[in-house]
Amino acid sequence: MKKVYLSDSGPKVSEAIYGFWRWEDWGTETTSKIEKIINLCLELGINTFDHADSYGDFTIEEHFGKIIKNKSFNREDIVLFSKCGIRKSKDGQFTFYDTSRDHIVKSIENSLKKFNTDYLDIFLLQHNDFLTDPEETARALTEVVNSGKAKHIGVANYSASQHQLLDSYLNIPLVTNHIELNLVDISALHDGRIDYAKQRFCKPLAWAPLAGGVIMNGNDEKSIILRAKLYDISKKYDANIEQTAVAWLMKLGTLPIIGSLSEERIVNAASASKIKLSHEDWYEIYQVAIQ
Repeated sequence: MKKVYLSDSGPKVSEAIYGFWRWEDWGTETTSKIEKIINLCLELGINTFDHADSYGDFTIEEHFGKIIKNKSFNREDIVLFSKCGIRKSKDGQFTFYDTSRDHIVKSIENSLKKFNTDYLDIFLLQHNDFLTDPEETARALTEVVNSGKAKHIGVANYSASQHQLLDSYLNIPLVTNHIELNLVDISALHDGRIDYAKQRFCKPLAWAPLAGGVIMNGNDEKSIILRAKLYDISKKYDANIEQTAVAWLMKLGTLPIIGSLSEERIVNAASASKIKLSHEDWYEIYQVAIQ
């Protein structure tokens, strides 16, 4: 799998990215399961891994860090993302958003400690915080980069206007917006999120590229029609439905984040980078997706 620049200022990442948002803490076996997936990804050419401090109820970073500490691979051979901004309430009953300076600085320090590393390749804000002044948030992100704790910064789940607002307070570029995008939910194509990312010369990261399995297993009318169209198109490329759905995202210039625990699904998504849909075939699928 080839490596591509996430933005005009870097970094270079694999065309497909593996994300840990579906992982839970299963105790001691979690670390070994993660190591197995990492090794599979590296064999497939996926060297880029996406985390958030909140994943697995705030446990997954530490499991990944154990593998880094064991030196199963060289830290310099992977591109490591993590995010902050989602917090638990004191009673644990709900979550809320916080991109204050204190929370950002504390979060990245905690993440680095859990990962057993000195830096993150990209540090992202996981959600827009409606209450913190964006100038304060921008100063904190700048501090994180200037300190060397993160090489690059980005956002996740930001609207186009939220992305643009934060950008206006920064002298350091936001290198991506991590958004939900798949053939069941193509709203990012029409609400400005994709357009603004392209304006800023960066590639969006597309989470849930198979819509949480709906594209493969959904029983509603649209999913059935979409699956039939993907099947017809996939035959032209000697591919399967999963590969074609992911290749559709790649043709758009977005980078899919694979979240499956299934090795077969990971292999399918990774091999989608070899499928180069024609202009016409991309729009034939799009016509079904917008119905």
